[in-house]
Amino acid sequence: MRIVFIGTGEIAVPTLQLLLQKREHEVVAIVTQPDKPVGRDQRLSATPVKAAAAAMNLPILQPPKIKSADALETIAALAPEVVVVMAYGQILPQALLDLPRRACLNLHASLLPRWRGAAPIQAAIAAGDHETGITVMYMNAGLDTGDILLQHPTPIREGDSGASLHDRLAQIAPGACAEALSLIAAGKAPRSRQDESCATHAPKLEREDGAIDWKMDAEEIERKIRAFDPWPGAFTRVAAGDRPPQSLKIFRAHIVPENGRSGSVLHVNGDIVVSAADASLALDEVQLAGKRRMKAAEFARGLPGPLRVVD
Repeated sequence: MRIVFIGTGEIAVPTLQLLLQKREHEVVAIVTQPDKPVGRDQRLSATPVKAAAAAMNLPILQPPKIKSADALETIAALAPEVVVVMAYGQILPQALLDLPRRACLNLHASLLPRWRGAAPIQAAIAAGDHETGITVMYMNAGLDTGDILLQHPTPIREGDSGASLHDRLAQIAPGACAEALSLIAAGKAPRSRQDESCATHAPKLEREDGAIDWKMDAEEIERKIRAFDPWPGAFTRVAAGDRPPQSLKIFRAHIVPENGRSGSVLHVNGDIVVSAADASLALDEVQLAGKRRMKAAEFARGLPGPLRVVD
């Protein structure tokens, strides 16, 4: 089948690589976001999908707005039978959804209808879900509301971070996509409506969403720390000695039974223990603003005075 692949993020790369290897399908073009400036020198950088496809002799389209007439005309001229979308970053217009002869499919990193939206991986960990997965759905104009073709589940393991779960889902997605395409090619693809009563939402995360509320239970905070690693990062504001307050990202922590006033630093003695509502968290790995990521014990040894959390 003739396929146009639309994607941007790292999670989409293994699926694209699989499609490029499948002889029964022909990827006729790749659509991804425009190059963006990154880093301190603001050097233009290709998206992960573009970088992965750079060695292939394929058209790579990077329209600033995919809903533009020029972009739609270009994609229509490719006569795709199927459009496969994963982690693209723009809303697709109805005119594009109607282009492929067989289907416009989206690979979403949750078991829909749970966690529709931009941050399903972080939401699943933060909520304490025991399972997530990849959903292949038929796209419609709604936000992840299309009918489900198939799902490939995976357990959320103890200790999973946003990064580790992202990487595992990236490896599950190609198999889900291949199965879906085989069913479509055979004319046997199922179609199931989502149960709206079970829908939950995972909106796009902003940097400030990482702020830790120490009045929450320790288990909730620990899950948030793992979920938000690496982005946007869970953080609190701390001060030590006569230094002004600074942001401290926390990447790993474990629960200890000690307890005190929420947000109080109970002790700094080889580790850093901060009290939550019902128990405390011993910080394992942290990063002070502008510094490198390090073990909390190493950070503690460099403190100029008593450490305190600043509201």
